[in-house]
Amino acid sequence: MNNCSQVKVGIADIKTAKQPQMLMTSGLGSCVGLVIYDETLSVAGLAHIMLPDSSLSRQNDFKVGKFADTGTDELINLLLKEGSKITNLKAKIAGGAQMFKTTSGNKLNIGNKNVLAVEEKLNQIGIPIVSKDIGGHNGRSIEFNLETFKLKIRTVYQGVSFI
Repeated sequence: MNNCSQVKVGIADIKTAKQPQMLMTSGLGSCVGLVIYDETLSVAGLAHIMLPDSSLSRQNDFKVGKFADTGTDELINLLLKEGSKITNLKAKIAGGAQMFKTTSGNKLNIGNKNVLAVEEKLNQIGIPIVSKDIGGHNGRSIEFNLETFKLKIRTVYQGVSFI
């Protein structure tokens, strides 16, 4: 590809980047990779969200990026600090797989709960989700290109797709 640098986002982490950088995270099983971007400023952020709600946190392990509610808010705040306006922001999401088959059906499907929590939060704020690659039973790694605003998704056993 070109000589752009990759900004790696770890589990329960949030980072922003500017063109020509790329944002990437791996290990999205039931976790959700939330990309929010502003095409007018060529800036984006990525949150690697593990759980749907910060009320599930124990005080000693609280990380803002770990939860859909606090992670989404923090990601938006970081983009606003870069000069973005809420009305210019768009989102793409990937992940939320059901990694383990359970006899209790969807009760324990944390991946689906993560997706719903992210979608609900973005809807409340008014940020449109322009594309998503969610669910299934396979893990994903994602890479967001700030030049094309495309999200490259590598899904285990399914290859590469772009949204």
